[in-house]
Amino acid sequence: MTQTAIKVAAIALLEQRRALTSEELTELAALDDLSVPALAALAHEVRLAYAGPEVEVEGILSAKTGGCSEDCHFCSQSAAFDTPVKATPFLDVDEVLAAARETAELGASEFCLVLAIRGPDQRIMDRLVELTGLVAAETGLNVAVSAGILTRDQAFELAAAGVHRYNHNLETSRSFFERVVTTHSFEERVETCQHVRDAGMELCCGVLLGMGETVAQRLELIGQIREVQPCEVPVNFLNPRPGTPLQIRKPMGALEAIRWIAMFRLALPSVILRYAGGREITLRDLQALGMTAGINALIIGNYLTTLGRSPRQDLAMLDDLSMPVASLSAAI
Repeated sequence: MTQTAIKVAAIALLEQRRALTSEELTELAALDDLSVPALAALAHEVRLAYAGPEVEVEGILSAKTGGCSEDCHFCSQSAAFDTPVKATPFLDVDEVLAAARETAELGASEFCLVLAIRGPDQRIMDRLVELTGLVAAETGLNVAVSAGILTRDQAFELAAAGVHRYNHNLETSRSFFERVVTTHSFEERVETCQHVRDAGMELCCGVLLGMGETVAQRLELIGQIREVQPCEVPVNFLNPRPGTPLQIRKPMGALEAIRWIAMFRLALPSVILRYAGGREITLRDLQALGMTAGINALIIGNYLTTLGRSPRQDLAMLDDLSMPVASLSAAI
């Protein structure tokens, strides 16, 4: 089945230029571990054919940390759990601009303001509108925002302010969602994604793998990501955080991570597929393999509450792989 499934996928994506069916994806997901390098090789070929060799680099800033009302079981910023992360106020303008300047100096093209909130009130909306204009004017960076659930009017207000891309992850499949979040619904996340696209912003909609979901639920998630039609899909791997309900889970193995990076690329050939949280603990010294299994974007530097490796290491990796840094835009 190995050669047949991979050959069928190659013909579909590279010759016929058509999307893989759910049945074809199921066959690929069932391949044994020895087939993962071949799966990754095809994903890299598909990435180059659909998106080219360029890699987009992004810096993120936790502009409002901790104290979140939601109970996402993987998140150390939830007020529902006793974690080392405590609530802090919204950063002031100078702190945000300093972080944006540092991001620009690294050669990044995207700067994402992330807030640990259910959704923004008017005071926060006013701050986001102000900061978007200031960051763009001072650094020339594209400004992205991740501020939880939006109303339709809020999405249009952010778009009018110049927000380039809005992040709102599905995280996991509809059938597994209630196992990890109970304070809002999967449908609310999907609605926010629709508001973002209707407002004309690029949609960044990511996943978090390794929370206990089954292979079938990962395949279900792929289908649901396809339905919301994102420009960008960040791939996160669970880094079990102390004090959260998911602290008991073990990190995903490196080979499994490579398999699913490849699967997301083959299912979503044109998207910006971004390395995000957990890659250091999951892949360790094998992170370059992800870059040759479908990844074409990076979050560099630190994440929201965990440390990443140094930007210098990531930029050296891209240089070693002859992958130039550039601003990207893509859609399914």
